[in-house]
Amino acid sequence: MKVLYKQTVAGLKMLLVLTVLLGVAYPLGVWAVARIPGLSDRAEGSLVTRNGQPVGSTLIGVDPVAKDPAHDPYFHNRPSAGSKDPLGPGDPSTSGASNKGTGNDDLLALVKQRQELIAQREGVDVAQVPADAVTASASGLDPQISPAYAALQVPRVARENGLSEDEVRKLVAENTTGRGLGVLGDPAVDVLQLNLAVAAARH
Repeated sequence: MKVLYKQTVAGLKMLLVLTVLLGVAYPLGVWAVARIPGLSDRAEGSLVTRNGQPVGSTLIGVDPVAKDPAHDPYFHNRPSAGSKDPLGPGDPSTSGASNKGTGNDDLLALVKQRQELIAQREGVDVAQVPADAVTASASGLDPQISPAYAALQVPRVARENGLSEDEVRKLVAENTTGRGLGVLGDPAVDVLQLNLAVAAARH
């Protein structure tokens, strides 16, 4: 009985200690670290605000939808594998790639369809449509596009917003990030920030 009593007491003590450490101290420690300047924004979802209201996140790309497709004033993200519409916005509550290989007939047909739709939207030849314009990212919610895809959209965005192409190209350059440490990754354009900059320049 004494052994059972000692084991029970030891078990209860261990339960109490682990509850305090892992159920109270650890969560509070994580919360405190997340409040450190420079980290708090990321901990809260890296929200982007305009006039005090959240309009999106720097981590999640949500493709804007024009009220009138014939007069589309927006820069667009990469397509989403989770969207039924070839160029439609994906559902930001879900993400993921299609897992279809480069030899998959359905994927090839979808890419060709996207090429034709984008070429028609931008008024260019199919051969001018860059690869990231017609292929979804691994997450399906990539917030950035290549400078080539942004450049393809400049004439339409400038025309529909009453701006000059030079003005829009300058905004693209201001919202383009370079390679990490000068050598890592590729330059990329933040679509949300760019669309906000275009809207501000239009007013």
